[in-house]
Amino acid sequence: MTVTRGMTQGMTYSEMRRLVLFFSALLKGRKILFKDLLHKLSPYQPLHQHQNTRKIPRPWNKKRDKAADRDTVGTEKSQPSLMNPSDFDYLKVIGKGSFGKVLLARHGKQGGYYAVKVLRKHTIVMRKEQHHVMVERSVLLKGLQHPFLVGLHYAFQTPNMLYFVVDYVNGGELFYHLQKEGSFPESRSAFYSAEMAMALGYLHSLDIVYRDLKPENILLDSEGHVKLTDFGLCKEGVAVGGRMHTFCGTPEYLAPEVLQGHTYTPAVDWWGLGSVLFEMLYGLPPFYSHSKAEMFEKILHAPLHLRSGPSEAACSLLEGLLEREVSKRLGESRDIEELQEHPFFASISWDGLLAKKVTAPFIPNVTSPCDISYIDPEFTLEPVPASMNDRCSDGGRTETFLGFSYMKTA
Repeated sequence: MTVTRGMTQGMTYSEMRRLVLFFSALLKGRKILFKDLLHKLSPYQPLHQHQNTRKIPRPWNKKRDKAADRDTVGTEKSQPSLMNPSDFDYLKVIGKGSFGKVLLARHGKQGGYYAVKVLRKHTIVMRKEQHHVMVERSVLLKGLQHPFLVGLHYAFQTPNMLYFVVDYVNGGELFYHLQKEGSFPESRSAFYSAEMAMALGYLHSLDIVYRDLKPENILLDSEGHVKLTDFGLCKEGVAVGGRMHTFCGTPEYLAPEVLQGHTYTPAVDWWGLGSVLFEMLYGLPPFYSHSKAEMFEKILHAPLHLRSGPSEAACSLLEGLLEREVSKRLGESRDIEELQEHPFFASISWDGLLAKKVTAPFIPNVTSPCDISYIDPEFTLEPVPASMNDRCSDGGRTETFLGFSYMKTA
């Protein structure tokens, strides 16, 4: 789950679309007013429903804002609720969002540690996010089939809450490690980028576009391998070359075609990968600025500055991924196959990587499956809510969330 500090009020889709139209008009010749309008609108966070940009460049910025959940899937037939909240022992708060909290929990009978994401139904319905929650459930199920995606083990509901029980990944966010180290060596950046690419390529093969790749959504497991999390912005049913129009994402990582309000393709994920790779190599996103107005302008028009340090192959990959003309962007035509053929990944054994037979360049120092040493103390020092032991009841299964309940079978 993407968690947040100081989240702003969510915006409706129609409000976002009106702002897209404003931006599009202003970008067609009214650039003087563009900055004024953005500054006036800044309290409302038009480009991300619950997201603020970073205030201070890393490594000094120890606090940051994060996004909450959002975006789309179909309904399913109702299932019986198979689990109760009281089936778990809740140990620590490990995250917070605008819809609820994430807790580290142990299954009371079977053992095993999980991250339990608890969402308030009332808030979801009030913000009209029901469909978006079901998208996340659907994509989490796909994660069980891939080593670099967080997967869903159980889903159930009470009259007031929804519960996602997912993998607990305790090696820390990539964001945490970047803040601590500033940047990564090229070999380590290549390793993470390759695993992210495989996760994105897998989602694309299922006609799913991720749309929110950023260091906060990339976790490391106890062996140092990548796990993508937070699927609230995913879009289902989009084949390679297919088009979308929803205006969403995180400002630092927005592809230019999204910022302009144009329809866009799954290649937005490859722009996102380029942005994260740039950040791993240089310490900040490629077009970062304190001012959102300036940052948006740079995303649209500024040349890509590649300072000395990274290899020629790394620079070539960054130029291919951060190509503004979508038809020329690396990955637009043949998706992940184009990346796998690039010289930057020449040393990568893709089959070995998928089988997790390649040793990670960094192994997190965790001592047990329930280790919380890489979780922000701002969360872990909070008391576990007493209400966590409320039991499920038939009254919790409303038409709003038909088909939500799920239990992983052996």
